[in-house]
Amino acid sequence: MHRKCPHRLTLFLLLTAGVAAAESAWQAKLQQQLPLLGHRNWIVVVDSAYPLQTAPGIETIYVPADQLEVVRGVLAALGKTKHVQPTIYTDAELNHVAEPHAPGIGAYRAGLSRALENRVVQVLPHEQIIAQLDEAGKTFKVLVFKTPLTLPYTSVFFQLECGYWNAAAEQELRAAMDSAPTPAP
Repeated sequence: MHRKCPHRLTLFLLLTAGVAAAESAWQAKLQQQLPLLGHRNWIVVVDSAYPLQTAPGIETIYVPADQLEVVRGVLAALGKTKHVQPTIYTDAELNHVAEPHAPGIGAYRAGLSRALENRVVQVLPHEQIIAQLDEAGKTFKVLVFKTPLTLPYTSVFFQLECGYWNAAAEQELRAAMDSAPTPAP
């Protein structure tokens, strides 16, 4: 019996290393892509039933990790950048999913609330967000991290905006351009 223990330990260590490698693979992909992503790109963390989209700019990566851990990881990575900041969207349907139909949804909502604490979150119907994502995927990169979570309407969408320029500055710029004299030909 003592001879079997080292084999079990080896198997356990190999399995643990495999899971850790898979988890770090998505983080490595995020770190590789993040410097390339900018205004109008998206990062999305989704559940297991989320469809594989075919728009040319949408890349889906399976992540065998807890969805809330992935959300926190994306937030942490975005928090370290200066060039982008996210506008965060969640599905309006999430607030109405009943526990009897989706056991664990209450705990998920509480965990997501903690993960997104002190952040502005836009809540829209799922189909409206998907329409925006589909349109963006025609021209811009969308990075989707698909998790094994089996709860409905739990997708978290991060639309990237410029981190060093905001809507007010853009509005002032456009107003200044509109009021500037037209140069003579």
